[in-house]
Amino acid sequence: MRDPDRLLARAGVRGDPDRDQHFLVDDRVLDRLPTYLSDDAEIGHLLEVGGGTGGLTDRLLAKAGDDGQVTVVERDRDLAAFLREEFAEEVDEGRLTVIEGDALSVELPEFTASVSNLPYGVSSEITFRLLPEKRPLVLMYQQEFAERMVAEPGTSAYGRLSVSTQHYADVEIVESIPKEAFSPPPAVQSAVVRAVPREPAYEVADEEFFLRFVKALFTQRRKTIRNAIRNTAHISGLEEPEAVVEAADEDVLRKRADAMSPTAFAQLAGLALEVGEPETDG
Repeated sequence: MRDPDRLLARAGVRGDPDRDQHFLVDDRVLDRLPTYLSDDAEIGHLLEVGGGTGGLTDRLLAKAGDDGQVTVVERDRDLAAFLREEFAEEVDEGRLTVIEGDALSVELPEFTASVSNLPYGVSSEITFRLLPEKRPLVLMYQQEFAERMVAEPGTSAYGRLSVSTQHYADVEIVESIPKEAFSPPPAVQSAVVRAVPREPAYEVADEEFFLRFVKALFTQRRKTIRNAIRNTAHISGLEEPEAVVEAADEDVLRKRADAMSPTAFAQLAGLALEVGEPETDG
């Protein structure tokens, strides 16, 4: 495997915290990241968001093997050019594709799994572009963000991010990464999250409304569900929030958002969709 420090030297770049650039340079961590894909994950076409100088790209090419493909999305023009030069042989063989652009707007390929050290400033937006694709993911985040993704109801970290993430997948933190693994070191510790896609244990008639409804109620997480429904109609789009309050179970109305399981949210969102006359695209 290519040495990450030598890749940095050949690229002639330094990380820039102001541009959210922290290069992962610990080769032991880089070696481990692809191994966190679940055993039954299909490896045929791996997607990497934020290729940097190619330390992880190199490992993903090895993971994909001679018959697999890797696509890297890199927004920095100079780094994208470096990746094409450094991995010219793999590009010529059709095993590697480098897409220069913003991962939030470029057209993504039909990938089978993604392993990525995400740019932390846009990690949430990228995550919720990847999760609906229902593919295995191994993604690196700030530790606090990762803990919120996997949090359970009734804990201080539980929130909108927890419900929205767990709507799409089973998620777990598989490793915490010290600051010193990066160049330059970020201000906080990092963590690797594995997300295994699965259907939720509940049904939602309108997924867009469900996620918007969850977002709305968590803006009033210290209020009871009764008051949160009434106070957030401008976010949820409910035309008749009072009708939802009248129809909901009293035990639910007395709870706060951080005590509601994803299933409980889904049931309440279904009721709101039925009687609250929400604004929907349909």
